[in-house]
Amino acid sequence: MTTKQALQVIDADTHVVESDRTWEYLDPADRKYRPTLVSAGSDKPTLHWLIDGKVSGHRAAAPDQRLLAEISERSGRDVDTPAGAREMEDVSARLQHMDKLGVDVQVLYNTLWIEEVTTRPEIDVALCRSWNRWLADIWKDGKGRLRWSCVPPFTDLENAKKEIKAARNNGAVAISMRPMEGNRLLLDPYFYPIYELASDLDMAIAVHIANGNAAVCDALASPYDPGAPFGRFRVPTVASCHALIMSEIPQRFPKLRWAFVESSSQWIPWVINEAKRRYSGAGKPFPRNVLNEYQMYVACQSDDDLPYILQYSGDDNLITGSDYGHADPSSQLDTLEIVGQMKGVSKKQKDNILSHNPKALYGL
Repeated sequence: MTTKQALQVIDADTHVVESDRTWEYLDPADRKYRPTLVSAGSDKPTLHWLIDGKVSGHRAAAPDQRLLAEISERSGRDVDTPAGAREMEDVSARLQHMDKLGVDVQVLYNTLWIEEVTTRPEIDVALCRSWNRWLADIWKDGKGRLRWSCVPPFTDLENAKKEIKAARNNGAVAISMRPMEGNRLLLDPYFYPIYELASDLDMAIAVHIANGNAAVCDALASPYDPGAPFGRFRVPTVASCHALIMSEIPQRFPKLRWAFVESSSQWIPWVINEAKRRYSGAGKPFPRNVLNEYQMYVACQSDDDLPYILQYSGDDNLITGSDYGHADPSSQLDTLEIVGQMKGVSKKQKDNILSHNPKALYGL
């Protein structure tokens, strides 16, 4: 832990990989919904979660350690994380790895809910509750260094609100939302009670790349891009930011903070210019710094052109994260170190990205 540094380094996007332990927190009456691990086939030994009779989740469960080492070697990006730390079987191992990486605080996101998990409210409530209870225990063992973004069951708003309140009392700093939740976009007034509650509890809405609409995910599948993460997950995240800027929501909930995570930040100039044109066409004054005025934060990657992007985002609305626990193109364990050494970015701007901005976003 970097206790000798004045700057508290915050990794704003890390993950837990669900394991059998995740579901030990199910209520007795809900154990019939417990996910089970199944093999994808004899020629594909990777395991996936079976939920309500269907294979669920974008990613394979329990990634193979040898595969992570191979990906690191092949890509030139370090994505190799210890299994016990990745799956939170050993919280102390996670903290020790954070020490090695020079990170003081990680903000934890789920892995399973990147795609739709279930359409049945009773299963949705049961699994979300178990996951949130698991994270609450991880936070208690994390010595204040492991904060998290809770997973509400949006198919049942009353139970979603209960989960959010309980999570807030147990270390959660954000509410995870997908750009599409079933057939609803983030603009849907259905979610206004969630936005009001988040404002009251001083929690951020974290729009992590994902897609909760199974039909759209299927339509955007591509045989040339395994998993099709760009079209399925990144593009909807970018579109949701533009849609929110164009909507009444930032004015209706002026205290609400927003995070757009794991979609890089290269799109910021495009989205701002597009929104500005549409404001002008409607005869509306466009904010001088729209991200700052609407309290929107975007997670940059280590290969983003930050000197250019900062001209549009300003200094106060970029954060960064390593995507700890995953092994996709967004993942790089030394992201924060690379950003801290980036040329063309001032020390003040780096300090903001690594510490001050995520503190403001997550209310740390």
